[in-house]
Amino acid sequence: MLSSLSPFTNAISLNLVSSFSSARFTPSLFTRAQMSSESLPPLPEHRIVLGCGSVSVDFLATVASYPNPDDKIRSTSFKVQGGGNAGNALTCTARLGLNPRLISKVASDAQGKSILEELEADGVNTSFFIVSEEGNSPFTYVIVDNQTKTRTCIHTPGYPPLIPEELSQSSLLSAVNGANMVYFDGRLHETALVIAKEAASKNIPILVEAERKREGLDDLLSFASYAICSAKFPQAWTGAPSVPSALLSMLLRLPNLKFVIVTLGEDGCIMMERSVDGASDAEEMDVQSLLESLKERKDESKTIPTCISSVVTKLSANGIGTAIGRLFIGTAEKIPPSELVDTTGAGDAFIGALVYGIFNHSTSFVSIFCFLKIRHALGNMFIFNFQKVVTSW
Repeated sequence: MLSSLSPFTNAISLNLVSSFSSARFTPSLFTRAQMSSESLPPLPEHRIVLGCGSVSVDFLATVASYPNPDDKIRSTSFKVQGGGNAGNALTCTARLGLNPRLISKVASDAQGKSILEELEADGVNTSFFIVSEEGNSPFTYVIVDNQTKTRTCIHTPGYPPLIPEELSQSSLLSAVNGANMVYFDGRLHETALVIAKEAASKNIPILVEAERKREGLDDLLSFASYAICSAKFPQAWTGAPSVPSALLSMLLRLPNLKFVIVTLGEDGCIMMERSVDGASDAEEMDVQSLLESLKERKDESKTIPTCISSVVTKLSANGIGTAIGRLFIGTAEKIPPSELVDTTGAGDAFIGALVYGIFNHSTSFVSIFCFLKIRHALGNMFIFNFQKVVTSW
């Protein structure tokens, strides 16, 4: 019932000229990863991805350890850089060679102008942004804890918020025209839903990020061709007793969904893919038992990422139902703790790489995983303060 694929023959290899030492949006201070034609799969002719979601300015203070209440401590380093899930993910796609367009909103303040300039410098089309003459652009205070290798975010939303009426019909049609995929990070849900309906009417594939339960996210997920979730979301959204049963529940509740991925940090990721070929005579397997059998196939001696997949089978979970498909686990690269400096934005990089993989006609996770397997971690393609680039799923 099991097949194992490792290593991947067409995995991405990034050649770092030097360590990344600066913000995502500062080309003069940022040493880009050099990607040769031999290291990356060929780009498709049509490669426009339209995104809608959050952008911000991030103020990152690195500290030796997270402070206790009422403490006064000093930072060990401080950086100001572009942020926001959609901004980060689309910056990644631009650096991988895709042509991203982004719909979001900023104010006409210094931070808003910086966000637009820096996104444009990285190859992200911002012509569909809404710019408010008043209010403030989004910003986030990020405390990076060197002891636990975690980050705490304190976000201040932009004001006034984006409303669908600000995106004219002509701008909507222009933004969607020619797009080969649409990505939503779950924010700006009212405007995102308008875009999703237009994209669906044109049969454009839609990727939805489900980080946590948000207003309007259910409506967006109903349009999703692909979903990528944080570790806690599937069970929180479905009420299922385990991660694999929750993924199965998502496939059954969302008929348009081709696959769903849950990211698990240092434990890698799990994906469930719907089979389009039927195979109704396939053997029925309990998804939890199937997951455990896949885990038994892990080779703990390997430090590079690997993927282990089941064959197409009838996935089942008691009280939830059955679906024909496959289950996959992907391991994360084992990075020595001394080399793991900061994982800020690594999840956004994962999404950017996932988009790249889908654009290369990689509708199965085995192929997509090839694009995600980047030895020096996608996080460093645009997230900084990494001594060694790190993949964190």
